Amino acid sequence: MTRETRFTRQLGIELPIICGAMYPCSNPELVAAASAAGAIGIVQPVSLTYVHGHEFRAGLRLIKSVTDRPFGMNALIEKSSRVYHARLEKWVDIALEEGVRFFITSLGNPRWVVDRMASAGGVVYHDVTERKWAEKAIDAGVHGLIAVNNVAGGHAGRLAPEPLLEQLAALGLPVVCAGGVGDPATFRRMLDLGYDGVQMGTRFIATTECNAHPDYKAAIVRAEPKDIVMTERLTGVPVSVINNEYIQRLGTRSGPFARWMLRHRRTKYWMRSIYAMTSMRRLKKSSLTSAGASEYWQAGKSVVGIDSVRPVAELIKDFAAAIADD
Repeated sequence: MTRETRFTRQLGIELPIICGAMYPCSNPELVAAASAAGAIGIVQPVSLTYVHGHEFRAGLRLIKSVTDRPFGMNALIEKSSRVYHARLEKWVDIALEEGVRFFITSLGNPRWVVDRMASAGGVVYHDVTERKWAEKAIDAGVHGLIAVNNVAGGHAGRLAPEPLLEQLAALGLPVVCAGGVGDPATFRRMLDLGYDGVQMGTRFIATTECNAHPDYKAAIVRAEPKDIVMTERLTGVPVSVINNEYIQRLGTRSGPFARWMLRHRRTKYWMRSIYAMTSMRRLKKSSLTSAGASEYWQAGKSVVGIDSVRPVAELIKDFAAAIADD
């Protein structure tokens, strides 16, 4: 079963579903399974290398050994770390050499990624949370927009899916809904609203192919929307996590010193670097062990539609059935 949209036509895929890039949960088996099932999986480079232990090119080739269907890569392009940015440029070049032609960029100006794609015939979508960022991304030449709404996991936006689409639809590019989709009925509703596709993260954590710890998956299955809270203490900006005793004890606001550092131009990058290093270690540990029960497990409010841990192919089949009468 297929559902053709501007997004599926650009990428040559069957269903307008993205298995979103997730740190730390995007292992290569999950990426491959999503693409093989007719959706498209997205590589998160730091997750692939640091969390799951693959040399970057070897990790891409592992995915290609499982499926010949397209898959993409996430490029977090913020330039606060020169070392990271130089590494990211190499990852982009390697991905192009290995045949990757779909990139999702975030947190910066995507122009350099778009320029690299031009000669390869690739497609670049950019994460946006409101119209002003979408306009900047369009000025940089992107081919589509990932609309991150206020019920997304990870770093959520501030607008609900409907008003966010109203802001972005008139700009003329394909728009993918990111946030709040965890079940086939909501998938169908987002397409009927006018979205060209959906990006799901939390739903794909609760799959057999994801390497997250079983306790993490079980917590997602148990959780309800009221259990999802935003905390600044993980990365310095609000992140959606499953509420637990640890978070209740610690609170959800950054400490006064961190808030002071983040307010000042000269110190905010230092503070962001500190947050990045500590959060990378903590999230790796909590995703692969049972430690998240006493630390952080990221998830979005799409938990409302997640009632079991399932194989990716079976999951995608159910989503395809939701649009079978189109």
